Amino acid sequence: MRYNFELSNSTPPATDSSRSLTPNDKLQWVPLQNHPVFTEKSGFSYATAPRNLIAWDGASRLYLWDPTEHCLHRISLRLGDPDPTSVISATPSKVLQPDLAIDFEVDNISINRNGSALLLSGSDGLCVMYLYGRNSSNESTIVCRTVLVGSRIYFSSSNVIRTLQVSWHPYSDVHLGILSSDSVFRLFNLSSDLVQPEQECYLQPVESGRSRNAASICPVTFSFGGDHLWDRFSVFVLFSDGSVYILCPIVPFGSVYKLESVLEMHSDAQIFGLKSANSMAVSNSNMAISWLEATFPELANQAVDGENHYTLKAHPNALFDASVSLQGPLRKVSRGGEDEVIAVRGAECEGRAVGLLYNLIGKDSVLVTAWSGGQLQIDALADEIQPVWTVGSPPRLRVDSHDHVLAVAMICEQTSAELSVVKLDQPLDHTVWLGHPPPLLGLAIVDLALPRKTENDSLITMFVDPLMPERMYSLHDGGIDSIVLHFLPFTSQTTGKDETIRTPSVHPVLNTCPGESFSPAPLVGFVSLADSFGYSWIVAVTSTQECIVLEMKTWSLLLPIQVDAEKTPNILEERKETNTTYILSKELLSGPKVVLVPQASPNLRSIAADSIEGRSTLHQYFKLFHENYVEYAHKVYFELEHHGPHLKRIIDDQHARLAEAVQKLLKVEEKQPMLKDRINHALQINDLLAQRLQHLRKVHGAHIKPLSKAEQEFKSELDQFRGVELDALRSSIETLRARLRRYTQSPKSNVSNQQRQITGGKNNAQISQLQSSVAKLSLVNSENTKKVKLVESALNSQESNR
Repeated sequence: MRYNFELSNSTPPATDSSRSLTPNDKLQWVPLQNHPVFTEKSGFSYATAPRNLIAWDGASRLYLWDPTEHCLHRISLRLGDPDPTSVISATPSKVLQPDLAIDFEVDNISINRNGSALLLSGSDGLCVMYLYGRNSSNESTIVCRTVLVGSRIYFSSSNVIRTLQVSWHPYSDVHLGILSSDSVFRLFNLSSDLVQPEQECYLQPVESGRSRNAASICPVTFSFGGDHLWDRFSVFVLFSDGSVYILCPIVPFGSVYKLESVLEMHSDAQIFGLKSANSMAVSNSNMAISWLEATFPELANQAVDGENHYTLKAHPNALFDASVSLQGPLRKVSRGGEDEVIAVRGAECEGRAVGLLYNLIGKDSVLVTAWSGGQLQIDALADEIQPVWTVGSPPRLRVDSHDHVLAVAMICEQTSAELSVVKLDQPLDHTVWLGHPPPLLGLAIVDLALPRKTENDSLITMFVDPLMPERMYSLHDGGIDSIVLHFLPFTSQTTGKDETIRTPSVHPVLNTCPGESFSPAPLVGFVSLADSFGYSWIVAVTSTQECIVLEMKTWSLLLPIQVDAEKTPNILEERKETNTTYILSKELLSGPKVVLVPQASPNLRSIAADSIEGRSTLHQYFKLFHENYVEYAHKVYFELEHHGPHLKRIIDDQHARLAEAVQKLLKVEEKQPMLKDRINHALQINDLLAQRLQHLRKVHGAHIKPLSKAEQEFKSELDQFRGVELDALRSSIETLRARLRRYTQSPKSNVSNQQRQITGGKNNAQISQLQSSVAKLSLVNSENTKKVKLVESALNSQESNR
């Protein structure tokens, strides 16, 4: 059944023109790691920057980008066929060639929700490749339509704006979310406009009148929310200092959502918002209800009662007198024993924030922040997200001739509401619909123990297992690690004791550190596969064009079964009873049924045996005897007749287990001398290490005390200052230089000489002003560098004096 089922679902149909035209009898199915794309090396040239050049459509196709030939390989897969632990691929595979010349270096590829388009992104370009193209003269090559996205904003010669994160929206097949270095989040609609964004959010994380360092105003990455209440309308933005902000609501025009989900949010706002005693909560819920009814007109028209409505389509909508607020930074909530809220996220981590992952596990919204020092900070939202607008800050709208909204641009300022101290064991009802950002509950901090770097920080990319949301994968320079969460505040069945809260388990999956026994080349691709039978695999591609396929176990990874010691005898009795009934039925063990003899008449002995009454009475007794004893004897005979082979199978199974146990004992006896030798060797090494430790204690400087908490925080601020603010100054200098080149290289217009002189004078004045600005920024940069060096020398002198 398994083999036939996967055959019928994984074999691609041959009706589409973009599908493989090779006859089925010429196709060969080989293990994925032995596919000719990976075995026949074509000299892939990969850079050292982190990359992910493979993608999976969620069904049966794997895509691999070839950076040398600038083409895409499409490989058909069969998962768990014929062995449940194997992944086989079809050869020959198809080659998808873009109709547009890709003149930039591709760093990441990702596929949209329905598998019709592929995103190719790099530091110098961004394009979308539609996978259903036309056949070329070569039967094995398909030419696909390819378009550039946001070329005037990000990759023009007149500016230096860099793309930080590009992702498909989870509820739309034509919308791309882009976060850039100018602190702007843009949402592009590929079906309407490839140049101008549909929605623009200018992020302002600093309140007016306050000064912040560059680390708190430089965004790093973002993540869309999951399928839970207002999370599906939320965008989580991570900044370099580890602070997380929320934009809600952000909805692509034309995106589709489930009817029951929208109704749940609508009823939640009516029940908990409108009926609140707080006027601010009533006002916020009224705005949310008005926005929902304008975005989904079926709610206001009461047209959702019909049986044909299962989904709702979002209509273009924006509030004319309010802009979406930037909620945050998200604060940590105490567990009842602390007295104040921890304001700085990541104080226990090293370096700067480099990655963010949103993961929905049951009812828990989990945020995982990756730090350049090799730590993962795992937090959960302790309250629900509500939409927040800033009234009095109208957005800029682009409308058509019928006053329909085409595009929206708004300035998203930080919310001024401060969250008071909230205990975990206290209800959070008093914060509902008041505009407060949801607090965070710290679950754990996982140290990946990455090798220390002196020049560059570690870059970590995170993925969620498609079959088991409690498991995440982290891809870094050292390889791949698996992190499994065993405790969640809302879905875990705990008794409230600390001993029941288990820390996440970290398992190294693949090691790429140099100097180890198995250290392949750096990874340039990673994808997680899963089928409907509960099997999971990961596929990794190295820089030497090698493919690694590993099966991942999905069972026995979560919380173990809690067994009460007091009820153990009952469990054993139930087990014995189950085993007994498995051998013999309860009816046979209980014996024949009790014969219900009818009440004997007083003249029973006077009845003659050959009379009608006597024969009737004899027949009645014989019937009772037959129903109770003869039928029971037949059942016993039938059961015992079939009981023999069953007992034989049980005995054979016991003999097999006995033989297996004997073999294990023999192996243990064989390994015992080797274990003794290893123990003796370990003891000798321990003695040598103890001697070396004694010698090292006599070395000068061995008794230097470690840095205090305040010194560590000061050192982390210096690291952020050196790694972020100097980069911000350099980017400002590069921007000014780019503008200077644009003014100096501008084409001459056909005007009179006098106008040219006037224009030249204006340009010279602007050029001199720009040169003076560049000189001032250079001076500030040099002064900051000197200050950093002085502070580092002071710290080094203090450490040497200790």
